[in-house]
Parts: sequence; structure tokens; C-alpha cells
Amino acid sequence: MRSTFALCGLVASALSQEISIVSFDGTPATTFKFEELNDPVMGGESSGTWSVNTTGQYGVMDGKVVDVPKLSAPGFIKAAADGKFPDISAAIGGDLILRVRSRTDSYAGFRVSFASGTMAASYACAGGGSIPLSRGCYKTKFTVPAGYEFVPVRIPFSSFSDLWSPSTGEQTKSCAEDKSACPTAQRLSSISRFEVWAEGADGDVRLEVQSISAAPPALFGARKQQRARPPTTYDTCSGPVQDNLRFGVSGRTEPTVPVAVSEDESLADAVCCDSRVLPFAEPQFLFEAPDIQLYSHMGSGVTTFYDSVCGVPLFRTPVNRTLTEFQEDTNEHGWPSFRSAEVVTKNVKTDFTTGYVTSVCGTHLGSYLPDAEGPRWCIDLSCVSGQPKE
Repeated sequence: MRSTFALCGLVASALSQEISIVSFDGTPATTFKFEELNDPVMGGESSGTWSVNTTGQYGVMDGKVVDVPKLSAPGFIKAAADGKFPDISAAIGGDLILRVRSRTDSYAGFRVSFASGTMAASYACAGGGSIPLSRGCYKTKFTVPAGYEFVPVRIPFSSFSDLWSPSTGEQTKSCAEDKSACPTAQRLSSISRFEVWAEGADGDVRLEVQSISAAPPALFGARKQQRARPPTTYDTCSGPVQDNLRFGVSGRTEPTVPVAVSEDESLADAVCCDSRVLPFAEPQFLFEAPDIQLYSHMGSGVTTFYDSVCGVPLFRTPVNRTLTEFQEDTNEHGWPSFRSAEVVTKNVKTDFTTGYVTSVCGTHLGSYLPDAEGPRWCIDLSCVSGQPKE
């Protein structure tokens, strides 16, 4: 049974405050020496440099990723630093925040990793859990928005995994698929290595890093006065997200997703309506967060979940099973999980080819992910927390 992260005696300002991890302004606690490392595998020809712009106080990774000739697959370049990094365990359930900019923002292979609890950090970050004793280096992708201003890129800690391929950098098991691959509060308390990568995609690379920080989940933050819908080009929903979502979801005013979207989008705006976020989900185990606590809002009978935009009924649970069975299913996977009899089929559209699940209102709801028990709809709570349509 997954343990609950309890917070006691903390005020809202402390919960939402970022924790600085890496800076380039000379602050002793957050200044570390990064070094450039290039692909050494079987004649790899990727090359890069790392430097620090002391005037602008940011690090620069500059180079080119090319195919390894003998493998016919892209190599990598990366910048890595070892040291005793600040304790960020309070940010479990929250995000890593990279403040970055790039002249090669279309490059598709940016990744970030950190090591903790390893026997040898550099070894773990070369093995990715694929060789003995190489667990503990957590890695994920990120993208950099277009433009030449430093912007915060928020990456949920739930998107990291310490099971990934050293050949491609791709995760072999995600945190959602294997809980042992997820960072824990204990791991976040003792990070010994940070790495920024360009990997798995050919191309020129220039990444400028102003800072790395962490942010706890905003448990009691007030909703923004002005909340932005996604730009029209990316907005899939038939209308705005409701302002009074159930289960405390309206309190999640930050778009905690691993791609660049407007900072004025809420979590529901981003996950449910922004097509740029389509392959991603809300933070795993959001339903257990102290400000959500989904099960405490569910009675002993059947609970109906409504579209967060248009309020039509989408799922009803438990149906043909017990509430305990719904909870066990949801706890196992990390997101509310519904079975066939619980789907309001007239309002839920399932693409069995792509796995994407949407509503008749254009709201992205989650994914169709059958398992050993049969058909299963793995759904973002953010998108099914609406008030019923009158």
C-alpha cells in the first residue's frame, strides 16, 4: 500500500515556494561544476561543450548530436555535476523546474536526470537500471518553448523513472507502470548528481540553463483571478473549464505538465484541453494528494464523474464491483481506473487505435489501457471533476 505524504504545520506560502537546487550566480549552496561528456560508444561522433556565461549567469550546452556510425542510431551529449545538492524532499508530488531557453527549441531530444541513493552516480546514469546495481538515476524528457527568453519548464517528479535504455534514453518502465521506478521523498532528500542531456535525436543543440529548482504541490493556493484557456490552435474543448471543479481540483492553478504551456493555464486547462499535452497526464496519485483526497468525497453508493468542461456524466463507479475493488484498481495504476460497465458510452469516445479517450465535448479524459482484468479506462481526475450539467 502506498504511503501517504503528510504535511503538518505548513502555511500556503511555504508550500508553494520554490527550492533552489542549481544556480550560476556563485551562491555556494547551489553552485556546482558541470562538465561536458560526449557519446563514447563504438566510435560515437556527437560532440559538445559546456560553459558558464558569468555576465548573464547561466550555463550553456552547445554541440551536435549525430548517429553512432556502427549503430546507425543517434548518440548523446550531456553536462553533469556531482555534489551534495539541497534537500528537496518537500517537493515530492510537485515539479522540477528548469529555467531555460534555446536557439534550437525544435530539438526533440532534451532530457534531464538526477541520481540519488546509488553506489556510483556516474555508473547509474550510464546504465539506467539495465545493468546490475545501476538503479537510482532518474530521467525524463522535456521540451523548450520557442522564443529567446528564459522560461520555466515544469516537469512533474512523477514523470521521472530510473528504468531507461542507455542506448536510446527512452524509459523502459515509467513510474506509472512500475512504482519502484518512481522518485521518493527519501531520494529527493539526498541527490548527488544532476545531468542535462541532448540524446536520441540528431541535430544541432544549444541549451542555456539559468537555474534548476523544485516546487512542492500548491496545496492551498487560491485560484488565479484570470485563468487562460489554451491558445485557439491547441484548444480542443468546446468551452472553458468550470471554475468550481469538485474534489479540490480547482485549487490546482499551476499547469504541472512536462511540456511548455501558458503559465496562466490551470492543471485542468492543460491536461484536459491543450493538445500539446495530449501524450501526458496529470501527476500520478493526484487523487491521494492532501488537498484532493478523492476517496473522502465518495460515499458508500455509486459516484458519478462529470465532464470538467460541459458537465455531462462520463463514468459511474462502482458498478458490477465493490468500492474497495475500484480503489484497489486505482491505487495499483495511480489514476482513477474504470471498467466497461462504468463507462457512459454515449458521452465517452474511445479511440482503440491510439488509446486516447475524449468526451463528446472535446475534453481529453485519459487513455484506454486494458490489463489482465480486461478493458480499462485510465482517467485524469482533473478532467472528470465537473459539476453536473443543469
